[in-house]
Amino acid sequence: MRQSYSNWPDEFQDPSWFTHDRFGMFIHFGLFSLAARHEWLMTTEQISLETYQQYFDHFNPDQLAISSWLDEAVEAGMKYVVLTTKHHEGFALWDSDLTDYKVTNTPFKKDIVQIYVDEARKRGLKVGLYHSLIDWHHPDFTLDGLHPLRNQEDAKGTMDTRDMSVYRAYLKGQITELLTRYGKIDYMWYDFSYPHRDWGWSKGKGEKDWDGYGIEALTRELQPHILINDRLDIQRGVLTPEQYQPQQPLIENDLPVLWEACQTLNESWGYDRYNGNWKSVSQILKMLIDTVSKGGNLLLNIGPNARGLIDPESQARLDGVKDWMRLHEKSIVGCGPSQFADPLDCRLTQKDSVLYVHVFSWPFRHIHIKGIRAHVRYAQFLHDGSEVFYETFDPEQVITSTETQIEPDDIVLNLPVVKPNVIVPVIEIFLK
Repeated sequence: MRQSYSNWPDEFQDPSWFTHDRFGMFIHFGLFSLAARHEWLMTTEQISLETYQQYFDHFNPDQLAISSWLDEAVEAGMKYVVLTTKHHEGFALWDSDLTDYKVTNTPFKKDIVQIYVDEARKRGLKVGLYHSLIDWHHPDFTLDGLHPLRNQEDAKGTMDTRDMSVYRAYLKGQITELLTRYGKIDYMWYDFSYPHRDWGWSKGKGEKDWDGYGIEALTRELQPHILINDRLDIQRGVLTPEQYQPQQPLIENDLPVLWEACQTLNESWGYDRYNGNWKSVSQILKMLIDTVSKGGNLLLNIGPNARGLIDPESQARLDGVKDWMRLHEKSIVGCGPSQFADPLDCRLTQKDSVLYVHVFSWPFRHIHIKGIRAHVRYAQFLHDGSEVFYETFDPEQVITSTETQIEPDDIVLNLPVVKPNVIVPVIEIFLK
């Protein structure tokens, strides 16, 4: 039976592939990869179009390794991928008929979206496309407080001649190209609306500026099966918390929310040689586990460098994720929240009649799991399949100072004193 979600109308396509797969790869790649100092540098540094042109003129990822990127995704247990087709800088990674500001006019010349789609399909990965609603390069995209030219007087003189209706037609035209040229697209990841921003002389853009409802209708008309995220400012779509983790399962109107945490490996989405705030492998895995235990997906980002390669720091983290997922994928893919409460310092995921106990902080000998006694058949470590013993309440037993207290409906897992040699140990419990 199909699950209902508060933010996903029942008349829309079934999102069950998404909630099954749980783990995806985000890829940010563009002209900003050459600058190597965050994908927003065009606006944070207020760079003119003329200066930014140098990145277009020198865009030539001669070591482009999309096949390797996607091999990493497969080996890490990721089941879907989302690639930036156009970020806020306005540069198209495909051979668009609607602009000259595109990859096929750079020294590289090849359609990167086509390469990506072909390679993803070879590996059985679901295909997602990121597309920015913002375009700081387009002459009709109106100035606001985020625009790189916001403080340039000559640009401000064009405010009366810029026409968002012209830009809206361009935006929809490019979306149409992406959704008609590359076969089945599974996920459209739009970014982003900001109507709450107010700079006095300008306000942030939202649904009325993009025609968010029109974009949703166009997207679903061209690809009826597609998933769409929540950033069109129309109060529905896959919820996408960014760079933070919800503290509890997301529920609205007594229904679960369809959601996906999007996280970077450091603090930048594009390649940034200056950013040293790297998340550890342990942090990344715990975010993945925590997300699934709360009914969400994790979309984990890489930002390949200007030559098209994954940098060593990113690779080291992907390697750590791969090592853990090779032994523990069963506790993530196909899983969701458990009907039982998380034990202390643990997260539970569940798939049908199998419960997975992810141990975030290794205890001394015991883990108490509440309300589960009548359901347990067998328990084992997932990494090596070795049996884990457990105790239940015995009304005849007199508890002494050398024994742990057990409640009648609970079980207590008996663990070795030394933690297994995996970052997050998992205990697999088979239920009746």
